[in-house]
Amino acid sequence: MEKTTLFDKIWDSHVVKSVPAGPDVFFIDKHFIHEVTSPVAFLNLEKRGIGVKYPEKTIATPDHNVPTVDQDQTIKDKLSRMQVERLRENCKKYGIELHDLGSAHHGIVHVIGPELGVTQPGMTIVCGDSHTSTHGAFGAIAFGIGTSEVEMVLATQCIMQSKAKKMRISVEGELGKGVTSKDIILYIIAKISAAGATGYFVEYAGSAIRNLSMEARMTICNMSIEMGARGGLIAPDETTFNYLEGKRYTPKGEEWDKALAYWKTLKTDEGAVFDKEYHYDAADIEPMITYGTNPGMGIKVVGNIPTTEGMEGSNKTSYLKSLDYMGFAPGESVEGKQVDYVFVGSCTNGRIEDIRSVAEFVKGKRKADNITAWIVPGSREVEKQAHAEGLVKILEDAGFELRQPGCSACLAMNDDKIPSGKLAVSTSNRNFEGRQGPGARTMLASPLTVAAVAITGRVTDPREVFAN
Repeated sequence: MEKTTLFDKIWDSHVVKSVPAGPDVFFIDKHFIHEVTSPVAFLNLEKRGIGVKYPEKTIATPDHNVPTVDQDQTIKDKLSRMQVERLRENCKKYGIELHDLGSAHHGIVHVIGPELGVTQPGMTIVCGDSHTSTHGAFGAIAFGIGTSEVEMVLATQCIMQSKAKKMRISVEGELGKGVTSKDIILYIIAKISAAGATGYFVEYAGSAIRNLSMEARMTICNMSIEMGARGGLIAPDETTFNYLEGKRYTPKGEEWDKALAYWKTLKTDEGAVFDKEYHYDAADIEPMITYGTNPGMGIKVVGNIPTTEGMEGSNKTSYLKSLDYMGFAPGESVEGKQVDYVFVGSCTNGRIEDIRSVAEFVKGKRKADNITAWIVPGSREVEKQAHAEGLVKILEDAGFELRQPGCSACLAMNDDKIPSGKLAVSTSNRNFEGRQGPGARTMLASPLTVAAVAITGRVTDPREVFAN
């Protein structure tokens, strides 16, 4: 009997038709939509006189453009307001479930899907957003698509896709103090580069991965796209099943038992072959931070920026351009550099565990005077939990500003922008030029590292603050 990977098992069971020497016609179980990539898709459906084939398989929420203050008021930005209004109109017209601003389950699309139990093992999931890979943490094939593909899925519930190559990344051993899942993924991307997994679907394995919570696993899979991967996934296990049990959309009673029996089959067979494999030791991973303008430009917080030794031509030119944008120099340490803003949030690190870890860290402390500190929950549910657990008071006493749910300062499509030239340490997923606002400079790090930066006002190893 042929040994197959988890990716193969899910992919092959969803192929409707294979095109000879071409892509597969691939069935999609769940389609998430938001206000940015859906309006044109719906407009094209209308022009062609086509409806939505399975509206019950689509779930919507506005997240990218929404303000994170005064969400009960009219959105001031005209384009943002129009996009949110179009989403409301289209969902009403086609009978699509919408978790709108102010509703109990509003939030970032990749946060509310798992919270509601919409995301389940063995599923195929798409969204017009690259960080759809987040849902792979549940043992699902999840990836981002473009606007024309959003239209295709709405009309047919299928997509045309060529099967990706397979990569396995194993991390074995125990993580050290102050090291989180964000550090694991930043470490991996720094090792293989921002293009190192291009063309692959990545399965994460090993004891260090298995020991992570579901929320930590989501952080890992979320950033798979940042090393060029088509997506990432982790085999479901008891941690997964315990997280999902009792959620709003998970099966109940006998249906739960049936689903569980299937989910337990979703693992890579012993001896299955991957196109590429990497192995890492958890003990080698320390708190990480980026220093450049792509997520692969990462070092240990206590490390030095690489020199240009061995670099030539355009590689050297682009490297120096990146450092010039950041205001850094080859070979220097980043530790101790003064910071202006910290941001905790996004579909990478805007979950309740992230907010808990920051609150625990800053309890009884006060942020540095030079720091503006924003905390943005990934959903209304996270916001509600943060209030119920007393985290909001701890954070506000420490000088943090808690905002309302949304993508916020991850991508500057809303009002939460880092001013030009200012340096931000952020829990988000991208540090491209201008990603958090025109001229803004971004260093990516874990919530613990961000908390340490907030307290000291400079790039700081969180283990130093732990020790005090």
